[in-house]
Amino acid sequence: MQENFFKRVALATAVSTMVFGTAGIAQSDSIKIGINVPQTGFAAADGTSALIGAQLAAEQANANGGVNGKTVELVIYDDQASPKSAVPIATKLVEQDEVKIAISGSYSGATRAAAGVFQEAGVPYISAFAVHPEITRSGDYVFRTSFVGEVQGRAGAKLIGESLGKKKVTLITLKNDFGQSLANGFKEAAEQFGIEIISEYEYSIKDRQFGPIVAKVKSDAPDAIYASGYFFTAGPLVSQLRSGGIEVPVIGQEGYDSQKFIEIAGGASEGVIITTSLDRDSDSPEAKDFIAAFEEKAGYKADMVAASGHTAMKVAIAALREAGSEDPKAIRDAVAGLTLEASTGTISFNGLGEVRKDVQVQVVKDGNWHRHSIINDPDLLAPPEK
Repeated sequence: MQENFFKRVALATAVSTMVFGTAGIAQSDSIKIGINVPQTGFAAADGTSALIGAQLAAEQANANGGVNGKTVELVIYDDQASPKSAVPIATKLVEQDEVKIAISGSYSGATRAAAGVFQEAGVPYISAFAVHPEITRSGDYVFRTSFVGEVQGRAGAKLIGESLGKKKVTLITLKNDFGQSLANGFKEAAEQFGIEIISEYEYSIKDRQFGPIVAKVKSDAPDAIYASGYFFTAGPLVSQLRSGGIEVPVIGQEGYDSQKFIEIAGGASEGVIITTSLDRDSDSPEAKDFIAAFEEKAGYKADMVAASGHTAMKVAIAALREAGSEDPKAIRDAVAGLTLEASTGTISFNGLGEVRKDVQVQVVKDGNWHRHSIINDPDLLAPPEK
């Protein structure tokens, strides 16, 4: 597994600036799109998937004539999912590389830090999957193609309280922007669906041993567990919950959405349910084509961050084509008015730059993610407007 991971990283990081060539288009005549993405550090696996998804979208665009007669050139920097790294990277993308639009394939901390730089410079910036609500509040040049954390948390409450009919819930919350945003949304909607939150336990992103939490959850005797985390924390957590004799449903979110979660948790992953953006069993041509193309390019199964990187890059490319120029305001206005079919659903934005789309619910069956249901309540899923 480790060898495969390094092959994935090598695929995504062969060069830090790439032009994806197209017959009939001069490669020197290119239009630059920036991307900050973790290629090393704790988030490298997610960053690699997001980057390969973005690269795939660029290749597909160039195979279809590029953008306004130019090739798409990705300017790529490793931000290590670090806010301290993201700020100078954003500055470099704006001032040195002169990108016309940029996307984040990174986590909330790095994305929040970079967003202010792009807003101040008047360069459109699209967050592929970071969930913190303050990202789009940086200003009118910042957009998000995945759900804000609170929206996904509210969807989790509906899933547990209404769809599963479970009322006594224990929260296990990752103590960072991601986990706390999700927990806030869940708490906001819990009463609406008749949910009693028995207890909430927090843990650090560095934690891999959860014995004390498992003992407390067992004592709580909940009907269900709502647990935030990334695949590398959720895998050990779920495995230890099951080893501790806790068999109630575990509901997670898009941070679990990787085949690596299933590899880490093993048999304990069976039956785990998550809210996310990618439906593996979708009949949508966009989703089916993306899943097949990504797996051929990457050599492993598509995940949420891959689909989100692909979606954000498709939005950037569509906006450049729609704008018909390299004027940042024209590009920004094109993003704001866009409606686009992507692997993660139909993408359109509200006035704050937040996406409006359905929540996909996936469940682990026989060692793979499959469709459980879809949550399409427009009032419940309404993103913030200000």
